[in-house]
Amino acid sequence: MSALTMGLVGCQSGDTLAGNPLVEEWNTPYQTPPFSKIELKHYEPAFDYAIEQNRAEIDAIINNPEAPTFENTIVAMEQAGELLGRVSGVFFVLNNCVTSPEMQQIALNVTPKLTALSNDVSLNPELFARVKAVYEQRESLDLDVEDRQLLEETYKSFARSGALLEGEAQELYRQYTTELSQLTLEFGQNALAATNAFALNITDEAKVAELPDFVKEGLAAEAQARGQEGWTVTLQAPSYGPFMTYSSQRDLKEQLYKAYNTRGVGGENDNMENIRKIANLRLKIANLLGYECYADYVLEDRMAESRTIVNDFLDELCDATLDYAKKDVATVTAYAKELGFEGEFMPWDWGYYNEKYKEAKYAINDEQIKPYLKLENVQNAVFMLAGKLYGLTFSPAPEIETYHPEATAYEVKDENGELLAILYLDFFPRESKRQGAWMTEFRGVSTKNGVEQRPLVQLVMNFTKPTANTPSLITFDEFTTFLHEFGHGLHGILAKGKYESINGTSVKRDFVELPSQIMENWATEKEYLDLWAKHYQTGEAMPAELIEKLVAAKNYLAAYFNVRQLSFGMLDMAWHTITTPYEGDIMELELAALEPTKVVPIVEGCAMGPAFTHIFSGGYATGYYGYKWAEVLAADAFSYFKEKGIFSKEVADKFRYEVLEKGGHEHPMELYVNFRGHKPQTKALIDQMNLE
Repeated sequence: MSALTMGLVGCQSGDTLAGNPLVEEWNTPYQTPPFSKIELKHYEPAFDYAIEQNRAEIDAIINNPEAPTFENTIVAMEQAGELLGRVSGVFFVLNNCVTSPEMQQIALNVTPKLTALSNDVSLNPELFARVKAVYEQRESLDLDVEDRQLLEETYKSFARSGALLEGEAQELYRQYTTELSQLTLEFGQNALAATNAFALNITDEAKVAELPDFVKEGLAAEAQARGQEGWTVTLQAPSYGPFMTYSSQRDLKEQLYKAYNTRGVGGENDNMENIRKIANLRLKIANLLGYECYADYVLEDRMAESRTIVNDFLDELCDATLDYAKKDVATVTAYAKELGFEGEFMPWDWGYYNEKYKEAKYAINDEQIKPYLKLENVQNAVFMLAGKLYGLTFSPAPEIETYHPEATAYEVKDENGELLAILYLDFFPRESKRQGAWMTEFRGVSTKNGVEQRPLVQLVMNFTKPTANTPSLITFDEFTTFLHEFGHGLHGILAKGKYESINGTSVKRDFVELPSQIMENWATEKEYLDLWAKHYQTGEAMPAELIEKLVAAKNYLAAYFNVRQLSFGMLDMAWHTITTPYEGDIMELELAALEPTKVVPIVEGCAMGPAFTHIFSGGYATGYYGYKWAEVLAADAFSYFKEKGIFSKEVADKFRYEVLEKGGHEHPMELYVNFRGHKPQTKALIDQMNLE
C-alpha cells in the first residue's frame, strides 16, 4: 500500500484529497508552490491528512523493534512531518500576506490540531524513552558537530515541552499550550483588524497642502481605492508615518496618534484581557516545567541565558543613554518653541518638529533623499551588495508562480552558477497583509539521502506604493529596513547543513538579528552609495554633499531611539518575569514597566501592549531585548569590515562561513568568537552612537 493510499484510508473522504495540490507532487520549477492551483477548500483536508501522516511516521519510530539509534530515532524524527511542513509553510506564510476572514477561520480551526500533535509527540513516553536512550549514549557515538547539536536540541526540546512531566501535570501542559496557541492567534487577528478598522478621510485640500507630493499622492490613491473623495490616512506605516512627520495639523495628528496607540484597547478587537491570559498561561507553563517565571524558561535556551543578564544589559544601555535621550527631546522641544509652538509638547507633535529640526541642523529630509531611492534601483543595489560580499547573483524567474501580482520571484546562484535559493519579494501594504517587515521561508535547507534541498525564502515589507505619477520612491528608513530583512534572507539563502531544524535562521532568538542588523550599516557608507544612488529622473549621482549630510544625520536622536527600543524590551520583560498570576490593571503594569525609559508624556488611555504582536503573537516573548543585543553584536562585527574594508572578501568569507552558513550548528557565542576573535562588548554600540 502506498503512503498516499495508506493516508487516504483514515480520512473522512478520499474525495477531499482528490486533486488537492497541497498533497500532490509539485511538478514545478524547483518544486515551488503551485499557488494558482491552491484554493481555500484545500487547506483543512491537507492539514488533516498531513497530521495523520505525521502521526504514522512517529508511530513507526516508536514501534521500531530495533534498539534506538541516532539514525532510526533522532534523524527519523527530524525527517518526519515533511508534508505537514510543506502545507504549514504555504498556509501560514500566506495567512500573513494575503489573509481573509476564511483563512483566519481556517487558522483557528487547524491551530488546536497542530498543538495537539505537538503535545502528543513531545509528551509521548515511549518516544521520549528512545530519544533519552540515544542521548545517554552521546559520548560514545561517532557524531559530527551537526549530529551532536541535533541530538542535544532534540532531547532539550522534549524536556522543555513537558516530556519529564507525569500524570495530571502532563494534562495541564496540554490544556495550557492549547489555550495559549488559540489566544496568541486571536491576539494577532485582533491587532490586524484594529489596524484596518480606522481611516481618516480628509476632504479639505488646505489641510494637506503642505504635505510633500509623494505623501499627498499616496493618500489620494488610498482614498480613490476606497471610493472616497480627497485624501485618506490609514494606520498602515507608509500612510501613518509620513502624515505624522509632515503635517502640522495637530488636531488630526492627535486623532491619528490616539487611534494608533489604542489599537486593541476595548471594542470588538479588544486585546486587553488577551494580554493577561497569555502572560498568565505562560507563567503556568513555566511553573509546570520547574521555572519561577516564563523568562527563566525562555532565556535558559538563549545566548543571554538568564533574566539577570538581560535586565542588567537593558539597564546598562538605559543608564548610558537616558540623559542623552532627554537632551534629544529637550532640543527638539526648544526648537519647536523657537518656531512658535505653544502649549505642552505631546507625542503627536514629535515627528513634525523632529523632521523640522533635522532639516535645519543637517539640511536633509526624506524628500531630498527619496528621488535617489527608487525601489527598483535599491533592489538592484541590495543584490549588488550581496554579489560583492558573497558572489551571489539574482535573476528574475517569471516562470515561478507567486501568490499575489505584487510578489516577484528570483533565482539566487553562487559564484559557480549553482542554485542557492528561490527568493520571493513582496513590497507593498494591503489590507490582507499584516504590518511590519519580515523574512520567512516556504521551505528551509536540508539534506536527505544525499540530496540537498535548497530553500524558498520570502522577504515581506510594507513600503511606499508607486502612484499614477511617481514610481515607488522609498524613505531612508525603508531602505534600511530592506537591508535588514535582506540580511535575514542571506542567513536562509547561504545556509548549509543536513538538518532543517538547525539551519539558516533556526538559531537562538537573540542571535538571529545579527545577520540583519549588520546589513543596515551599509546604508550610510559613501563608498557603497556612490556605486548606485542615482536620481530617478535625471540619472545624476547622489551629490557628495547629500551623502555627507546623510552620514552626519546617521546618529541623529540615536539616544532617543535607543531608549525607545529599550522600552519595548522592558515591557516584554515585565510581562514575562511575573512570578504570580497577574490580576491587576493592564495599564498599570505597562506604565510601571515604561517609567524608567519615559522621555515624552504618556497619553492617558493609550497603550503599547494590546497591539504588540511581536511578543504576544509573534514568537518574541522574552525576546525583544534581542534587537538591542544583536545591535551590540552588529556594531562590533561591522567594525571588522570598517577595519578591513566594507567590501572585504576576507571578512565577508569569515562571516559567511562562521555565521551565515552554520546556522544553529554550534552555540552562537562560539560562532561569533570564531568570526570576530573576541566576545562582543556593549561599548561598541555606545561608541557607534557617537553621543554628545
